[in-house]
Amino acid sequence: MQAAPAIDKMVPVTILTGFLGAGKTTLLKRILTEKHGQRIAVIENEFGPENIDHELLVQESEEQIVELSNGCVCCTIRGDLMRALLDLRDKREAGAISFDRVVIETTGMANPGPVCQTFFMDDGIAEYYRLDAVITVVDAKHGMETLDRQEEAQKQVGFADRILVSKKDLVNEADYQALRSRLVHINPRAPITPVHFGEAEIKNLLDVSGFNLNTILDIDPEFLAEEHPDAAHDHDHGHGHHHDHDHGHEGHDHGDDEECGDHCGHAHHDHHHAHHDDSIGAFVFRSNKAFDPERLEEFLSGIVQVYGPDLLRYKGVLYLKGINRRMLFQGVHMMMGAEPGKPWLSNEKPNTKMVFIGHKLPEEIFTRGLEQCLAA
Repeated sequence: MQAAPAIDKMVPVTILTGFLGAGKTTLLKRILTEKHGQRIAVIENEFGPENIDHELLVQESEEQIVELSNGCVCCTIRGDLMRALLDLRDKREAGAISFDRVVIETTGMANPGPVCQTFFMDDGIAEYYRLDAVITVVDAKHGMETLDRQEEAQKQVGFADRILVSKKDLVNEADYQALRSRLVHINPRAPITPVHFGEAEIKNLLDVSGFNLNTILDIDPEFLAEEHPDAAHDHDHGHGHHHDHDHGHEGHDHGDDEECGDHCGHAHHDHHHAHHDDSIGAFVFRSNKAFDPERLEEFLSGIVQVYGPDLLRYKGVLYLKGINRRMLFQGVHMMMGAEPGKPWLSNEKPNTKMVFIGHKLPEEIFTRGLEQCLAA
C-alpha cells in the first residue's frame, strides 16, 4: 500500500456524473454561476452538442478553453482526459489561465472508474491534482428504470461520494423512498440529498474530501436496518466478534443494526428492494477484534489482484494489533492506499469498519478471509 501524497496546494477535482437526462448540466450551470468566489475549470466529456448554454459563455479565442461570465473557465475536451488535465496544468503554470479547482462532467453513459483512476496513474497528475469527490445525479422519475436497464448507472451510484436526487417533485413519497432505499443498498456510504432544479448547497459539493483517507467513514443506518427479524440470526458463524454499537465518534447512530449478526452490515433486502437484482452492491465488515497487520495486508493484496476490476470503491477504519491508532485505507479498483489516522482515545473501544462496493462481489469469501486475518 502506498501512502497518499500531501494535499497542500493541490488543485481539487470534482467528478460530476449521472445518467442521461438526470440533471448534471443543470447542476453544473448552477455551480458555474454561483457567487462562490472560485474560478472553476470545467472539462466536459459529453456526447452530442455543447452542453453548457452559449449565453453563459464568453468566447475568448478559437481554443477549446473559454471564460464564463462570472470568471470561471470552461474547457471542453472530447479527447483524452489525461492530456486535458496536463494541458490545463501547463497553461495554469504559465499564467495563461487561472483557476482554483476543476469540475469534470462525464458522459451520461460513462463508468466513472477510469476517470477516477486517471488521478492515481500518472505522476504529473497525481502530484498536481487532488481528486475530491464523485457527485452522482439520479433522476427520481426514471431512476428505477435506468438502474434496472443500465449497469453503468449502478456504477455511477456505486462510485459516488454524494448522491443528488433530481425531479423528486415528479414522484410520490413512496416511490421516492423506494428509490432511496435502493440507492442506499447499492452505496451505503454516500449521503443522499434531493435537489430541485440544481438548487444544491454548493458548499456541500465542493471540498467533500471523499477520496481523503482521513475522513469519517459514514454508513447509512438504513443499510444496516433489519426488516426481517427471522433472518437476523440465521448466519451466526460463531466467531465471537460481536458488534459494539457505541460508535458515537464516527457518524450515525446505527439504530437497529444489533439485529444484523456478528460481523455483517450486509443488506437484508427490504420490500422495496427485493425485486431488484442489482449487479452492483455493497456489504460492510465490522469487528471489535484486532487484525494481524501482516495477514491483513497479504489478504487485501490478493483480493485486489483477483477482484480489482469488480471493486468500485472500498474504504475502512481498521483496528490493528500492536498499533494504538486507527489505520485508514481505501481504494478504487486495483489501487489501494493507507495511512495512520487518529489515536484511539481512552474512552473508545477500538473497532474495524470496512465497506466494499462492487460488481457481484463474493461477500462470503471476503468475510471469511477477513475473519481469518483477525488476531487470536
